[in-house]
Amino acid sequence: MILGLLFIPLLLISIAFNTLGVFSLYRLPDVYTRIHGVALITTFGTLLSVASILLYSVVRYLAGHGDRFLVLFIRVLIAVIVFIITNPTGVHALARATHRSGIMPEPSIVDALAEAEKEKHG
Repeated sequence: MILGLLFIPLLLISIAFNTLGVFSLYRLPDVYTRIHGVALITTFGTLLSVASILLYSVVRYLAGHGDRFLVLFIRVLIAVIVFIITNPTGVHALARATHRSGIMPEPSIVDALAEAEKEKHG
């Protein structure tokens, strides 16, 4: 029974991390640090919320509440795999598109992409 109540703190912690992601969207100085902050914090928050759903479905399935919780577990696990693949890819594409559109990082940040393109073309 104690294991069944463990999903509540996981869900609350995930809500806290997702809230921090919203604050990082508004408080960080430029678009690159905002992308980085939102991607890292909300990824951790999303994975914790998914962990709480997985734990809840396992506990309900083992308690004998039907096969629908096993189906829920499998579907959420597939969604997590897709999320783990697509989230970093999307964030990378967003940052690269931002850079190519001409929005440069703050001067204190090393621009490795611009240096690599200069070496490649020059």
